[in-house]
Amino acid sequence: MSSPDVTATISRLFIYPVKSCAGVEVREAVLTETGFDLDRAWMVVDEHGEFVTQRELPRMALVKPQLKHSDVVLRAPGMLALHLSIDTVEEPVKVRVWDDEVAAYDMGDVAAQWFTDFLGQKLRLVRFDPEHKRTSNMKWTGGVEALNQFSDGYPLLVIGDGSLEQLNEKLAKAGQAPVGIERFRPNIVLQGLQPHDEDRVGLLRVAADEEVQLRPVKPCPRCPIPNIDPATAESNPVVLDTLQTYRADPRVDGGITFGMNAIVVQGLEQALRVGQKVTADYDFG
Repeated sequence: MSSPDVTATISRLFIYPVKSCAGVEVREAVLTETGFDLDRAWMVVDEHGEFVTQRELPRMALVKPQLKHSDVVLRAPGMLALHLSIDTVEEPVKVRVWDDEVAAYDMGDVAAQWFTDFLGQKLRLVRFDPEHKRTSNMKWTGGVEALNQFSDGYPLLVIGDGSLEQLNEKLAKAGQAPVGIERFRPNIVLQGLQPHDEDRVGLLRVAADEEVQLRPVKPCPRCPIPNIDPATAESNPVVLDTLQTYRADPRVDGGITFGMNAIVVQGLEQALRVGQKVTADYDFG
C-alpha cells in the first residue's frame, strides 16, 4: 500500500453549543450524524423566529458557553450565568436558519430575557429538534445525505494551521497583528499541512479507536465574522481585506474561502481526540 500524500495531527477541537456564540475548546469530541455532539444545538432567534448571528450582533462573541455534565452554562460580561439543561425542552416552534424552516423547541422566558438583556433587542433561544432532518446541499455532498443541526450548512469545518500561519505572515508584512484560529470557528484544526492543503485532499482518515473517515466537500465562503475579535467583539476589516488578495475561490463564484466544510463518511459515535493522526491523499478529481 502506498504511503499517503499528507499526514497531519489533530491539534485543536472546538464545539459551538450556541450558534454564533463563543466556542468551547475540548480535548475530545464525539462524532454524531450531525457533526460533533452538541455542536450548534441551540440558536438565538428574533421575534420572527429568524436566526441572528455575530453579523448583526457582534457581542454574541462575548457569550461564552461551558459544558458541564448535564448542563451548558452561558456567561457574558455583566450577566449572571445562564444554565441550560441539556435534556430539557420547552414549547415546539418553527424557526429559520438561512433558507431552511426548522423544527425546534423554545427554551423559555428566562433564557429569552437573558439574551434580550445582553444583546439589547427582543430575542429567544431555541434548541434543535433532533427528530428534524436538515440536510447539507447534496450538490456538494455528491448525493450523500449529511445531516446538520443549526450549523450554516455542513456538519464539520476543518482548517489546517498552515493556512492560518500563511495569513498571519501576510498580516505581519502589512504591519498588522496576528489573529487566532478562533475567528474562523473551525471544529477540527490540523497540524502539519501546507497552507490550504485541506482544500486539495480527498478523504481524511483519522486513526481513532475505529477508523473515522471525513470528506471535505465544500470550501467555506467567509462572511465578515472573521473580522470580529472574539475577545472584544470589535470589528476590523483587515482580515477579510487581506484574504481578498489571495483567497478568491472560483469553486464558489469568487467567494473568499478559508477552511473546508466536511461530512462524516464513517465513524459515528467515535471520539476524535487531540493528537490523533490524520492521513489523506490529494484529490485531483
